[in-house]
Amino acid sequence: MFILKTSNSISQIARLRSPKFRQTGSNCTLSFWYYNYGESVGAAELQLLVDGLKQPTVLWRTYYSEGNQWLKAVIQLGRLPHPFQFSLDKISLGVYEGVSAIDDIIFENCALPPPALSCEGPNHFWCRDTKACIDSLLVCDLVDDCGDGSDEDSCDPDLQCDFENGLCNWEQDVEDDFDWIRIQGPTPTVNTGPLKDHTTGTARGHYLYLESSEPRQFQDKAVLLSPLFNPSGYGTCAFRFHYHMFGKEVYKLSVFQRTVSNAKGWLLWYKFGNQENRWIRQTLFLSSSKPFQILVKGIVGDGFTGDIGLDDVSFLGCTLYNGKNLPTISTTTSGTSAPATLPMNNCKEEEFVCRASGHCIQMIQKCDFRSDCSDKSDESACVKEVCDFEEKDLCGWYQPALEQMSGNYSILIAKTFKWQLGRGANLYPEEEQHCPLTDHTTYTEEGWYLFADSSNGEFGDTADITTPVISLTGPRCKIIFWNHMNGSTIGSLEVLYKSSNKTSKLWSQTGSQGPQWNRAEVFLGIRSNFQVIFRAKHGVSYMGDVAVDDITFEDCSPLLISDKPCTSEEFMCANKYCIPKNNLCDFVNDCEDNSDESPSI
Repeated sequence: MFILKTSNSISQIARLRSPKFRQTGSNCTLSFWYYNYGESVGAAELQLLVDGLKQPTVLWRTYYSEGNQWLKAVIQLGRLPHPFQFSLDKISLGVYEGVSAIDDIIFENCALPPPALSCEGPNHFWCRDTKACIDSLLVCDLVDDCGDGSDEDSCDPDLQCDFENGLCNWEQDVEDDFDWIRIQGPTPTVNTGPLKDHTTGTARGHYLYLESSEPRQFQDKAVLLSPLFNPSGYGTCAFRFHYHMFGKEVYKLSVFQRTVSNAKGWLLWYKFGNQENRWIRQTLFLSSSKPFQILVKGIVGDGFTGDIGLDDVSFLGCTLYNGKNLPTISTTTSGTSAPATLPMNNCKEEEFVCRASGHCIQMIQKCDFRSDCSDKSDESACVKEVCDFEEKDLCGWYQPALEQMSGNYSILIAKTFKWQLGRGANLYPEEEQHCPLTDHTTYTEEGWYLFADSSNGEFGDTADITTPVISLTGPRCKIIFWNHMNGSTIGSLEVLYKSSNKTSKLWSQTGSQGPQWNRAEVFLGIRSNFQVIFRAKHGVSYMGDVAVDDITFEDCSPLLISDKPCTSEEFMCANKYCIPKNNLCDFVNDCEDNSDESPSI
């Protein structure tokens, strides 16, 4: 079908009407190919006219000439229970120069599910009148999948919200930057956000959305809080919701779960970027041994075409918590709990007291990669021998600069060039080019690594992460680690040695090393009362994050003087240590007094 212009009268309308349809199933989509080309071809829109509703719902629009080509439009109709028809309207304001055409109109998945002869098993639900057999996860999700409404009968209203009459028992977080807005019909900005809600599929229904226009700024966040739920036990507790992420500058929507009221919680799910003009259903399975709460967090992108929609949220198999609040985190000023009192002991001031036994050991034996206390307490506040970051634990490594800034400087810390834990699953679009997609330990997107985020700070900034003081190492001690340095403006990575106030460089690497993990080895040998520092230097721009993973201190425990004489395979050093004869005259001071390298041997 195409429009043939016959007169020049002002404000002409060409209108194409569909037949009347009685109803659609919940997965119904309509697609067609259209052509809109010419100097002043003008706009066109497809409207949905539902029986009993005065106001039409706009389903699709084209505003201007879209080139000499056929383009495809896909429109999500969803469940429409009342009779309806479509109207394709073309409006010409006086001058009409061009060609408008439409072809190949297709409806897909628009029938209700067919009746079934039987419907067995706990994962299925048999519809009362239509006798269709549907997945039990579709029950009580605010969508009439059966066609007779039986899957939405006798549902607990406290476990679902369609936002038709407010926020139900959900709340706006007070610690975010702005709030979700309840709205009908399209959002105020064109080419972003939904045109209709998900519940009714018309402009009459309500939904929540995130307004990304001024005064909102990049990375402002709005958080919605669910009611509180009891521990899930062994049964499945599912959270279902529908989201809409359409627009060039749509940024991020994520869902968190928390068991403590003043915490951010842990990430269950997230989505980035434009997902086209449609409502998408998501089901998340929840488990928790404590009472919990769900947080839905939307983040504004770098521009006003970034509206995000949320509708029809529901829980299945979850029970509401009858307590008032979740517990809160209580910490001392430094963020760590106060140390337990020491056991009875006769240790001197310069000795270390073992926690369990009260046994005394020399201070030089604390943090030397050998457990001298029966409970290993002499090695507890030290750097770990092997660290893969998988427990989301820094293994004793810490950042001195951030510790000095803590307190009221959380905003400063957020923007500082610093080391932090990361993983491929959290990457923003564009970051994939210069940040590791997988860690080195598990080679998956879920594995953790340590990285210096170059989107913070500026050229020339340094970020240090350091070990606590290591008291003594053995002659063959070395650090082995894997590093990832990829990106056009990557800075450098250095391994430094710091003793009293003297710092020296042991290893360094500058510039991009390719999109893979590379192994590095740094020899330490015998050293005492020192720290190891990893230092990242910021490059010219944000295109390149330095990452490290799997840091191992190998053969670092100091030598032991044994009471037994040396064996025939061993050499006795001048200081009574026994070392393998293979280690003689190999330019390494294995004895610690250099007697194994003496020219007299």
